[in-house]
Amino acid sequence: MTASEIATDTTPAFPGLDIAVLLPCYNEGATIGAVVRGFRTAMPEARICVFDNNSSDRTAIEARVAGAEVIREGRQGKGHVVRRMFADVDADVYVMADGDGTYDPRDAVDLVRALVTEHADMAVGVRRNVTIDAGRSGHALGNRLFNALYRRLFGPDFTDVFSGYRAFTRRFVKSFPAVSHGFEIETEMAVHAGQLHIPTVELPLDYGRRVEGAPSKLRTFRDGFRILMMFAMLVKETRPSLFFGVLSGLFAAASVVLALPLLATYFETGLVPRLPTAVLSTGLMTLAALLATAGLVLDSLARARVEQKRILYLSIPALRRPEDAAGTETAANLAALRDLVRRLSDRADQRRAG
Repeated sequence: MTASEIATDTTPAFPGLDIAVLLPCYNEGATIGAVVRGFRTAMPEARICVFDNNSSDRTAIEARVAGAEVIREGRQGKGHVVRRMFADVDADVYVMADGDGTYDPRDAVDLVRALVTEHADMAVGVRRNVTIDAGRSGHALGNRLFNALYRRLFGPDFTDVFSGYRAFTRRFVKSFPAVSHGFEIETEMAVHAGQLHIPTVELPLDYGRRVEGAPSKLRTFRDGFRILMMFAMLVKETRPSLFFGVLSGLFAAASVVLALPLLATYFETGLVPRLPTAVLSTGLMTLAALLATAGLVLDSLARARVEQKRILYLSIPALRRPEDAAGTETAANLAALRDLVRRLSDRADQRRAG
């Protein structure tokens, strides 16, 4: 096949699957046109949706010219955009990527193929060398620290929790709660998958640099702090016994530190000379006991919530491979044919008997 034939090839990569490419964008006018055209070439059967998050440049115009469907989301933040995308778009398979041109659209085929062949519900494109060159040294350091912290808190399921290049099945998308507002949405996806033991797969993919004139929207300290707060919130929601247990231990330790000198004086003299300190120590220990109790109660509630989310997840049909769907249809046709032959045979026997 020649280069011109490849460029105009419209053969579906996955016939029988309804695929949607979702591109959240904010001021990506310099790159979004090329990104849309790249996905149209790589996956000609896919519906390409650009969700414009209040861009002040030509993002929406360039996306429409390139052939994408453009939807506007007025609430600022990637989390709001992802929540809107997952709610409004219906498909069998979803591919999510950034509109800044750092991901190769041709890799989407491998992500979708991983979902189909591995029977997974989320495929994550692990960015090669992202911790070495993420555009800024602060971003690279943040990637290393937050990925290490994630594995410490939530388990070793993912090596790049901030990757924006992912493929999902309908089962994952429609069962994902999506409560975060900004760039921390990818972390929430990882925790959701780990909490419900959803089958996932990771693929190492190349990660490019942003083009000149298209700066990163990430702010090292601001977004780093928001991600850290998201980690704390997710620990509180998914592991309340750990969250409140740590707080309880800190208050209990402070209470003991304050109480030890008082106890030493009391055993020597039989007196408590610093009554306010004694009251504070008692209050801290009482607060520690309340936090520990709250952690135990909330841990039971968290387990019940996991069961409910798991039931919702299982209520959505799993992704069927096109060949499986064809095999099911063939089996149904054969069963109908056998039933027809049986009925015709019964009628023939009745006529002979009559």
